[in-house]
Amino acid sequence: MIDTKLLLIVALILLSTKVLALFVRRIHLPQVVGVLVAGVLLGPAVFNLIEPNETISVIAEFGVILLLFSAGMETDLRQLRSTLKSSLLISALGVIAALGGGFAIALLFGKQLGFSLFQCFFIGVIIASMSTSITVEALSEMGKLKSKIGTALLGASLFDDILVIIILAVVMGLGSTGFSAISLLILLLKIAAFFAFAVAAGFGVSKLFNYMYGRFGEKRRLTIFAIVYCFLMAYLAELFGLADITGAYIAGIAFCSTRCVEMLETKTHGLSYMFFTPVFLANIGIHTSFSGMTGSLVLFTVLLVLVSILSKVIGCGLGAKISRFTNRESVQVGVGMVARGEVSFIVAAKGIAASYISTSIYPSIIVVVLVTVLITPLLLKAAFSGTPKD
Repeated sequence: MIDTKLLLIVALILLSTKVLALFVRRIHLPQVVGVLVAGVLLGPAVFNLIEPNETISVIAEFGVILLLFSAGMETDLRQLRSTLKSSLLISALGVIAALGGGFAIALLFGKQLGFSLFQCFFIGVIIASMSTSITVEALSEMGKLKSKIGTALLGASLFDDILVIIILAVVMGLGSTGFSAISLLILLLKIAAFFAFAVAAGFGVSKLFNYMYGRFGEKRRLTIFAIVYCFLMAYLAELFGLADITGAYIAGIAFCSTRCVEMLETKTHGLSYMFFTPVFLANIGIHTSFSGMTGSLVLFTVLLVLVSILSKVIGCGLGAKISRFTNRESVQVGVGMVARGEVSFIVAAKGIAASYISTSIYPSIIVVVLVTVLITPLLLKAAFSGTPKD
């Protein structure tokens, strides 16, 4: 039987997120900010009405998968091809800058907080990735998801996930006695195999859906089959050593050029945005807790937040500038890569589970994720101010 308290929790989340989303929209802020603030208010950080809940976290995971699936369907493949090199460069420089900056700050506080060189590097890895979902939500709200900048950001975020997963595999290997060049090679081959399979499967699926759409028209079964494919690709991505959101995004790309993409977008958007996405965004705030923050850890956290923001703005912005984006476009790309999220939590959790880093670092990561998640929509709004919707 379902826990009746869970029904109340879901009701509180949906009501509070919508009310605060409407409020922030009235003061000309992105609605995603209101949803995230609602989660913080509900959680242990403020009113403690809702404690972190495993079931809510599972629902939130469905939310981020569906959000990335929708983003994949909204991807313009022509623009993605045209920004392929720039997206890779943007991602690579952003990851290097964030990893290096995180390592330097952790090294600075190494003696006070008891970080080893290995732990300092691991902290750099934790803040190296960005949260695609927050940027997707903000860009979608501003009507910029299909723009040149939106496509470059989506491509860069995809590479971000891949690069961080590869680096994580190397770092986890360095921290264990079983690491070898062969194990790294096997991981890289698995990643290559997944993408080769994804391209082949995506080509076949797009052809199949074009045929079914021509034969049956706008039937609900198409949306159901599309969501099935989304979760299958998310599962296979995890199986091959990648994050499930990578599989979901690639699954969405398979449909972006089909004749039924508008119908699929509409149906999926309704499913996601009425329930799953608000729960996902609120869940970030609900997991925020500031207990155990000593003086040195507070200062370390503040500097880590600043480095997390500046490293992406400078690194990714530089990558965009080298790729011949204008100065304004480079700034837009840089701020669009600031948000951290689920991958940072995944990396931190893996490090803690393997005893590579202490649980004392977790509050700092929560603050980094929360601040960057809250500030990214605001920075994007400022960076895009005065530009027309696409």
